[in-house]
Amino acid sequence: MVLKITGRRLASAMAIMSTGIILGCTRPEQPQVSTPSPVSTEQQAQVPPAQNTTASSVVNQLLTTRQCPGCDLQGVDLEKADLSGANLSNANLAGADLEEANLSNANLTGANLSNADLNKANLSTANLTGANLTSTDVEAANLTGTNLTNANFTSADLENAIFTNADVTGANFTGADLEGVRGLNR
Repeated sequence: MVLKITGRRLASAMAIMSTGIILGCTRPEQPQVSTPSPVSTEQQAQVPPAQNTTASSVVNQLLTTRQCPGCDLQGVDLEKADLSGANLSNANLAGADLEEANLSNANLTGANLSNADLNKANLSTANLTGANLTSTDVEAANLTGTNLTNANFTSADLENAIFTNADVTGANFTGADLEGVRGLNR
């Protein structure tokens, strides 16, 4: 008789077989030991799961802690998200949907926001020093008091954006749509 038994079931099977021998069973069929069913997921050894670095877990981290420096958030949907005071320095937000998001007082130093949607976003008093906003939709966004030193707005849509008291020292506006922009002092 060949039994395919693993783990704790081996000890149980041996106990049952030895009981049969002690009780005088002469035929291997008595008592019958059934082949154990496959080990369920719960019975398998618990192996810690690998750290989940999917976009959803990174977004969850950002929304929970407001800390995500250097995170890869490319193409994520953060429309209408409250990210006020968040640390997104050097984060990759290329192609992200941040329409109507609250990024007031956020740290976006060196962030990549190319091709992102910041339409109607609140970026007041945020720090975007050295940020890349190439081809970004920043239409009707509030950039009041924002630090935009050396930010790159090449080919960005800035129509009707508010730049009152923003620091645009060294910022690049080549090819940007500046129609209706308010408070921009270059």
